[in-house]
Amino acid sequence: MSKIYAVSLTEMPTLVQDFAAYKSGIQNCSPKTVSEYLLDLRTFFRYIVATRDGIDPESDEFTAIDIRQLDLSFMGSIRTSEIYAFLQYSGSVRKNLWAAKARKLVTIRMFYRYLVNKTKQLEINPAAEIESPKPRKSLPKFLSLQESLTLLETIKNDRSSRTVPRDFAIVTLFLNCGMRVSELVGINLSDINRDMKSLRVTGKGAKERIIYLNDACREALTEYLPIRMADEKGYSSKEKALFLSGQRKRISVKTVQWMVYKYLDMAGLGERHLSVHKLRHTAATLMYQQGGVDVRVLKEILGHEQLNTTQIYTHVSDSNMEEAMTKNPLAHIKPRSKNE
Repeated sequence: MSKIYAVSLTEMPTLVQDFAAYKSGIQNCSPKTVSEYLLDLRTFFRYIVATRDGIDPESDEFTAIDIRQLDLSFMGSIRTSEIYAFLQYSGSVRKNLWAAKARKLVTIRMFYRYLVNKTKQLEINPAAEIESPKPRKSLPKFLSLQESLTLLETIKNDRSSRTVPRDFAIVTLFLNCGMRVSELVGINLSDINRDMKSLRVTGKGAKERIIYLNDACREALTEYLPIRMADEKGYSSKEKALFLSGQRKRISVKTVQWMVYKYLDMAGLGERHLSVHKLRHTAATLMYQQGGVDVRVLKEILGHEQLNTTQIYTHVSDSNMEEAMTKNPLAHIKPRSKNE
């Protein structure tokens, strides 16, 4: 079980191993999510040990701290003030931004909630009353409609790549459906509806949802699928993935990221510093601003748990603001001319 995580479970205290098993086995968290919890807890407990033992948290000795023997007594001895100090260290020394610090606090809070509420091994959660770091308010980055069209045209016109139909289908799904990259690489052939009107994806927390396909998605998949199935004849029929790598295995997140970065550069959009996730932002923004999709419908399309998560896409565009300024009844009042 430890091999599926970025951190080996054998490096962790027994209580943390039990917590990981609970998050994975009972709450059905993905290996990636559990790995993030383990990394956060390893850093946190190393910091506590370091500060108590006089070890410099910025030294090489810090990363060599062995936390395997930390027990319930140690967990119960941690105070709220030490958690505050850890969050301060995360920001000032490790240069974590608000999102990373907030995630670390959530991890610590969940771990102690597990010990207090689920297993009843402790009575006090030292992180329970700590407020989450306030987010820096910023609008999501996204491609404009014209930039999206340019990106798709760039892929179509690529004469040097053998994977253009696959790559075009992938980017088309991103820009039209707003799916996460982890959802896209997880799609199996059997997840596509027989008449190709919809497909099933597995989102965060292993929650499935149906995504309906428009004409652009269907045509892109219709172009790609014969190539995908031709590949199947010469290789193991056990591979269920819709999108394959050059080795005819399920395509990886890193391969998708590399492909998107390549075409963003070719389209002259590399300087925008956009990530694959920004294609999801693009789909959501275009659907809301130019497609008139209701925010509650958009929430279901994107697979958000809370409506306030979706509302980041309801930001007002520059063109909306420019149009509003022209509608001001004073917009046509001019200064007196020199001849008056």
